[in-house]
Amino acid sequence: MSDVPIIAVMNSQFDLNKRPLVVIWETTQACDLSCYHCRACAQPKRHAQEMNTLAAEALIRDVAKLAPPIFILTGGDPLKRFDIYHLVRYAASLGLRPAMTPSATPLLTRTAIRELKNSGLSRLAVSLDGSTADLHDGFRGVHGSFERTLNAIRWANEEHLPIQVNTTISKRNLNDLDAMAELLKSFRIVLWSIFFLVPTGRGQIDDLPTRQEFEEVFRKLYSFSSDLPFRIKTTEAQHYRRYVLQQRRRTKGENPLQPFANFSEKGIPGLLPINDGKGFVFVSHKGEVFPSGFLPVCAGNVALESLTDIYQNSELLKALRDTDNLKGKCRECEYRNICGGSRARAYAMTGDMFAEEPCCIYQPQQAAVEEEIVQVV
Repeated sequence: MSDVPIIAVMNSQFDLNKRPLVVIWETTQACDLSCYHCRACAQPKRHAQEMNTLAAEALIRDVAKLAPPIFILTGGDPLKRFDIYHLVRYAASLGLRPAMTPSATPLLTRTAIRELKNSGLSRLAVSLDGSTADLHDGFRGVHGSFERTLNAIRWANEEHLPIQVNTTISKRNLNDLDAMAELLKSFRIVLWSIFFLVPTGRGQIDDLPTRQEFEEVFRKLYSFSSDLPFRIKTTEAQHYRRYVLQQRRRTKGENPLQPFANFSEKGIPGLLPINDGKGFVFVSHKGEVFPSGFLPVCAGNVALESLTDIYQNSELLKALRDTDNLKGKCRECEYRNICGGSRARAYAMTGDMFAEEPCCIYQPQQAAVEEEIVQVV
């Protein structure tokens, strides 16, 4: 996919009501790690109701009809499936660009990475939650995970397979971000994807950063974005877009929308207001469709309806895409159409997916930015 000029990105007609930017398929919940923050509460053995190969192929055909720019095979650990290389090849043969997030276990070998690339994998994503073995292995619950993760990055570099690093932010690693940035500079990675903890699954609310700590991480990421040789994006921190717009507005003579070009994927609209169920959809190992892996409210099942029908017509997903349904300060916020807050975190902490973002420090202002933001969406 070729680079798209910023003007083309800003003027994109990508309709989030018709087509998701990202489809994530939880290929299995089986995993040999015991991550303290695992949203799936993964277990070593595969679930008896996990989609078999034929059902998985049907799902992939369904995804191909939607043609999302990003299709991710996740878990659990996708490498726990015996047919995973076949499924990657099948997705690639239908014109999708499959990416994968395997776990750093003995299954993730140099040979496995080579086979994934030969099967048509477009990107490998590994999780790294600390700059030291003690910190990262403490996250993952298994000794040796840190070294296996670094080896996977090296092997992907050797195979010229694009690789991204996913980092989950919690109170456990807030003070390690500078060291992480330094470590990642020594590798060829294309994207540093920062996940902000949602207290669901094994994730605990005591590990959730405060509103002020969120803002401090935003400050660091904004600083990193101009210095690091790879792109940075956030997940479940939609209010980082608000932060970036604020910083750009304070920079005299510069376009406040320009920074989002730094976070766009190649050939993919970078200014779209992605949120749970809005440009983003998650399919479980049993075929259930959710707004995201962090928002466990079911919108349908691909065994009964097509993914296209569910995404476009589910009352749940349509409601999530309508910012008029937001409550509290999110409803009043002038940034709501580009941000909207984490619907998953709101649900996890209040039981109401439309409640205001619990980890946003910003108080809505009567600022003249709505017109600029509407141009984006």
